[in-house]
Amino acid sequence: MTVFYFTGTGNSLYVTKTIGGNLYSIPQLMKNKQFDFEDDIIGLVFPIYGWSLPKIVKEFINNIKIKADYTFIVGTYGTIHGSCIYDIINYLKTKNIKINYADSIKMVDNYLPAFEMNKQIKTLKKKKVNEKLNIIVDNINNKKNNIPYSGIFERIFTKIVKLMFINIVDGKSAQKYTINNNCNKCGICVKICPTGNVNIKDNIIFYDLCEVCYACIHNCPQNAIHLKNEKSGARFRNENINVNEIIQANNQK
Repeated sequence: MTVFYFTGTGNSLYVTKTIGGNLYSIPQLMKNKQFDFEDDIIGLVFPIYGWSLPKIVKEFINNIKIKADYTFIVGTYGTIHGSCIYDIINYLKTKNIKINYADSIKMVDNYLPAFEMNKQIKTLKKKKVNEKLNIIVDNINNKKNNIPYSGIFERIFTKIVKLMFINIVDGKSAQKYTINNNCNKCGICVKICPTGNVNIKDNIIFYDLCEVCYACIHNCPQNAIHLKNEKSGARFRNENINVNEIIQANNQK
């Protein structure tokens, strides 16, 4: 089994590791221009941003060429994902990729403009992440078929949300981040960025390739990177994933 994944704060990496198989980080595959794969089972695990795919995942899909007897996708999200999974299945069809199994799993939402992290973390027990994840893993191992359907109103509302999010995610979002005096220029933000969007010279520099994954913000050991409109000073990384695992998956330097 081959599984592609993208992660910012560890949720999708935890899901991917639990599913198992040969695990491939999408930022590393993009960096090495590695797109051709063949296996019995091939899957894709990704976070849902603004009820849609992260830009880097969509770009990866546009390049991949796969051969598999069974394919699956799993999206991680925090509150609502709208018709995202349904839309992705149909988008993959345009790339001649037929999905046999699709599912989603509700986890901590790391979107700081909307959520207070400590409150989000407290919701984990109610979300029953491991119970849901075990069901997903069992379904994949048994090659079960599942294609969720979204109604017309859900699809229309999702399109509206996507348009709103596109206006927020223009690649330059990180240029609005602020750096406080806690910063000791340790370089974690540079190493953990999946697009190479961060650099250190006299100051921390952000370019125009931001994915709004918040990997740099949530994984900063000094809690030095902030949004002007963040709802929380607290930060989050999946408790089962350490910072070095995310760096290894995302480092573009």
